[in-house]
Amino acid sequence: MADILVVTSKVKKVVKDAGFRTGADYIVALSNKVSEIVKASIEKVKNEAGKKTLGQEDV
Repeated sequence: MADILVVTSKVKKVVKDAGFRTGADYIVALSNKVSEIVKASIEKVKNEAGKKTLGQEDV
């Protein structure tokens, strides 16, 4: 199993505060989505000469 990249308790609190519950598979799916976004940002920055820092513009 891959590392979870989101703070589970924080996500669950947001969902609970909205009056919903969080299924166990939701956290895994959300973490996978975050991983995809980070990897896409890295690929984007690789194509920019001299840039080594990911910024908000890379999301």
